[in-house]
Amino acid sequence: MSQQNNPGPIGIFDSGYGGLTVFKEIHKHLPDYDYIYLGDNARVPYGTRSFETVYEYTKECVFKLFELGCNLVILACNTASAKALRTIQQNDLPEGKKVLGVIRPTSEVVNQFTKSNKVGILATQGTVNSNSYVIEINKFHPDIDVFQHACPFWVPLVENNELNSEGANFFVQQDIQQLLQASPEMDTILLACTHYPLLLPLIQKYVPEGINIISQGKLVAESLMDYLKRHPEVEEKCSKEKSLQFFTTDDPEDFNEKAEIFFGKRISSNFIKV
Repeated sequence: MSQQNNPGPIGIFDSGYGGLTVFKEIHKHLPDYDYIYLGDNARVPYGTRSFETVYEYTKECVFKLFELGCNLVILACNTASAKALRTIQQNDLPEGKKVLGVIRPTSEVVNQFTKSNKVGILATQGTVNSNSYVIEINKFHPDIDVFQHACPFWVPLVENNELNSEGANFFVQQDIQQLLQASPEMDTILLACTHYPLLLPLIQKYVPEGINIISQGKLVAESLMDYLKRHPEVEEKCSKEKSLQFFTTDDPEDFNEKAEIFFGKRISSNFIKV
């Protein structure tokens, strides 16, 4: 039996910590599986980097997860999903390996949240520049108008745990006002970055009542459950010993400290070179 056919953990990849908000929901919905989380903290942020660079970095990390025995890898990173997923799926996948992202699962169901068909997207500059959400949402729901706004300061605010600072209040209020100016009928805002759910209390403070705010974690977890049901050939390659492993390309102590903010519990990570 070749290595690629042995059941292995589900890999969860992110450029840093943000993907832990998605992983937390996946683990809650699918607790029986084994998981390996890999954060490329040494090269964060991805949001401001070129398509080529994000593709190369993402591919290196995905192949590291394949080396560690994963047959299925989730890109729990919007920038990597926007800039690298399609190319990896089309050009790079070894036989028997699968890579999924976070943009499609969210785009497929966004129509369930909007009545006016006017949807706002808050994301990193890289995700906005890629237009991935506009393209994907319009593919599934051509009648939905999508308005995007980049929030370059939100990720650093979260990573530095300045969730309630004066700066966080200032930038969250400013960015939400700018997004809402795009359409008075906007009734749904999608947080298209895995860091942003940690700013939810502030976001709710500045978003008028009656507007839906959607975080991705639960939607991605539900989509993965559905995917594994529909693809038993992939599901049977996912091992189920309930083990969790965490790797970072930077300092594990620093990672463990910050990861708790995102994952909701203490974790212990190891350094890995990709």
